[in-house]
Amino acid sequence: MGGMATFQAIGSVAEAVARLLGQAWQPSLLNGIDAQFEVYQGKDFATPPAQAQITTGVSVFVYQVSVNKVQRTLPPSTPQHRRPLPLDIWLMLTAWAQNVSTEHTLLGWAMRTIDDNPILSSGFLNAAIPGVFRPEETVELAPAELTNAEIFQLWQVLPNSLQLSVPYVARVVRVESELTVPQGVPVVTRELEFGAVSP
Repeated sequence: MGGMATFQAIGSVAEAVARLLGQAWQPSLLNGIDAQFEVYQGKDFATPPAQAQITTGVSVFVYQVSVNKVQRTLPPSTPQHRRPLPLDIWLMLTAWAQNVSTEHTLLGWAMRTIDDNPILSSGFLNAAIPGVFRPEETVELAPAELTNAEIFQLWQVLPNSLQLSVPYVARVVRVESELTVPQGVPVVTRELEFGAVSP
């Protein structure tokens, strides 16, 4: 097993998704519109936005990060280090435009683009912050599911009305530890003591 990602991996994955969409977009796809693709935080959903990052385009928002329990027991990349922390990063893609038709088109295009390119290479992952992922590392993007209740709950805490969105999960991001585990001296002999049984 090779090396793994650093603790900066969460932000790098979000930036990589926005970069993937930005590089794939062509203005000729939608009447010459030069769409924008940005990573959002919660306050960027404010309406009306004082300084909108995106007028027409798609935002990428990390709304949850969880530990992947299936891969929690993976061995460390090197015997002296602690086990990696396997993360699933939950993303929400939201379409923004002046009219609903353009929003529908943008989100449909973004979903098609991710389905055509579900594996993020280390080149994409390291574009914003170099050296976070090792050259052999990749991250897979897969559609996620939110119930209607979860969708409405999410938008109740975001400073905006319900906006056309779709969830994805990036898995598995293995964050390596810089801590080492003390190693004992190798056992070279075994000594057994036997006690006498009293009659």
